[in-house]
Amino acid sequence: MTEPVTPLPPFAESIERVLVVVAHPDDAEYGTSAAVATWTSAGVDVAYLLLTAGEAGMQRPPEEAGPLRAGEQQAACAAVGVKRLTILDFPDGTLEYSLALREAIAREIRRFRPDVVVGGSGELVTPWGFDHADHRAAGLATIDAVRDADNRWVFPDLLRDGLEPWGAKWLFVVGSSHPTHHVAVTEDGRDRAVTSLESHKAYLADLSWHPAPADLVDGVLTGGGRAAGVPRAVVFGVHKLHD
Repeated sequence: MTEPVTPLPPFAESIERVLVVVAHPDDAEYGTSAAVATWTSAGVDVAYLLLTAGEAGMQRPPEEAGPLRAGEQQAACAAVGVKRLTILDFPDGTLEYSLALREAIAREIRRFRPDVVVGGSGELVTPWGFDHADHRAAGLATIDAVRDADNRWVFPDLLRDGLEPWGAKWLFVVGSSHPTHHVAVTEDGRDRAVTSLESHKAYLADLSWHPAPADLVDGVLTGGGRAAGVPRAVVFGVHKLHD
């Protein structure tokens, strides 16, 4: 990247609600949560949609891991000011791109009516290496669901349930190979992001190889900062969908 990515305009002026869509508990805590902390501090209402409960991600039975991880995610949300958390029951580890997945995401978009949807790129190769299959499915389905949510003729059950079409203004892509914009992160935003990742205490205890949360978050934010020309940042591929 030869030029710094562009800063986003101030959120308080035009953006009131942001929906972050991820595959698992903890996915939002690897950098995105620092941007979330910045947004909620500015008065933006941020909601998380998790497509799975992450029940296959620990060294314990899924029926025990799922509720445990949901509790840890609630604590992670609280650390960065997220008050609305929705966890769906698609299967962890075998998440597939499907019409059902698209409809479920479109349903939450119509319910929450966000100005911005944040999702993964769906790409195989990301800045951190080959991406998880669940992440790829979640990213592609989210990109398509943003369009589905705005089309009254797609998924008519949503209309029958009283959910009118909703067109988000922006799509922010995490892990894009061509980031275009950044959110500068303060020391407070960094600290809250670290606390958010540390909230997944039992999950991280099962991962002997996992870096310390502070080291991981600092690495992500300083890397984004180098791309943006600031000390710390989260970078996104930003796509404007509506005025």
